[in-house]
Amino acid sequence: MRIACISDTHSNLEALTAVLKVIDERGVDAIFCMGDIVGYGADAAACVDLVRERCTAVVMGNHDAAVALDRDLNKLPRDGQEAALHNRAQLSDEQLDYLRGLPMRLEVDGCALAHATPHRPEAWIRMHSYATVSEQFKHFQAPVCFVGHTHVPGVVAEKIGVLSVRPGNRYLINVGSVGQPRDKNPRACVAFFDSVTFQYELVRVPYDIGSAAAKIRSAGLPVSLAKRLEVGE
Repeated sequence: MRIACISDTHSNLEALTAVLKVIDERGVDAIFCMGDIVGYGADAAACVDLVRERCTAVVMGNHDAAVALDRDLNKLPRDGQEAALHNRAQLSDEQLDYLRGLPMRLEVDGCALAHATPHRPEAWIRMHSYATVSEQFKHFQAPVCFVGHTHVPGVVAEKIGVLSVRPGNRYLINVGSVGQPRDKNPRACVAFFDSVTFQYELVRVPYDIGSAAAKIRSAGLPVSLAKRLEVGE
């Protein structure tokens, strides 16, 4: 099964549209989304509608929870709090209900999905230590678990010394961010995975950053949110 994986769109319609175009060109059987459809950007409603229409499986991110459930809003950075309130006002009751109904984690088609971590997904843990990463493998059964949250792509195998994704091992894979990359590369992230061959590829997609940043400024959102798109931080 050929799968496209996306995460952390953050209301960036230009980035999401560009990524979906690449997905369509390559052809996949399913699209998985690791959450944070909303937050930070200016196009919450359009992004929710596109993800709802195009994605086979979607889990809830912390910004989705902050916008739709008013959960942990105070744990977001100040600019994130402003964006969450802005996004909430842009969404219809139906769109908010969709976000509220998203699960925290899933296992589908031989893959586990979570926004931050499969262990205590509601805690929005950042995996900054080897101990935290190692713990995660106890909390999913599938060969592969896809996550997002940090906006920085990466692959970790359960066994030390395994340097590439291949059958016979288990992996925790961060697919990066569609709408707000933070690895000093401003291009959008999309990952492709074949569940039979275990072929994995992270693709960086250029998009109209200027338009996305201009919308943030026009919406009266913090200028810092526009600037970080331009530098990928």
